[in-house]
Amino acid sequence: MEGYGIACAPMELRDAAMKNPLTLAFIGDTVWDLLVRQRLLLSAARVNALHKSATAWVNAGAQAKALAAVEPLLTEQETDVVRRGTNAHAKHLAPRNQDPVDYRRATGLEALIGWLYLTGQHARVHELFEAAHPAAGA
Repeated sequence: MEGYGIACAPMELRDAAMKNPLTLAFIGDTVWDLLVRQRLLLSAARVNALHKSATAWVNAGAQAKALAAVEPLLTEQETDVVRRGTNAHAKHLAPRNQDPVDYRRATGLEALIGWLYLTGQHARVHELFEAAHPAAGA
């Protein structure tokens, strides 16, 4: 992601489209978590408080809300990636403390973020993150 010292050779859109949506969500979850943690570092909070804040932002409920915030901004292709991620069947159930619908929608968001990241669309990742978590609301 530009400006953050992380580089990934962009994958062709065709190749990324062939990835299992759960694989896209695997990388997207990490990218989203990193963005949240970088945002939280702007505060002067102690590590324990940072961790609690991060877990409040990076859970199925919060990610489902983030998806709802960005859905009106998505292109047709991005919406398709979200749909594939939401409909993907993990071999495990949602954690007991998470709503299954939120968990599936969070997987859709993670798949989208993973797809954007892998295809080199880092500015779009940041744009959607900011739309979901405006700096003023942090």
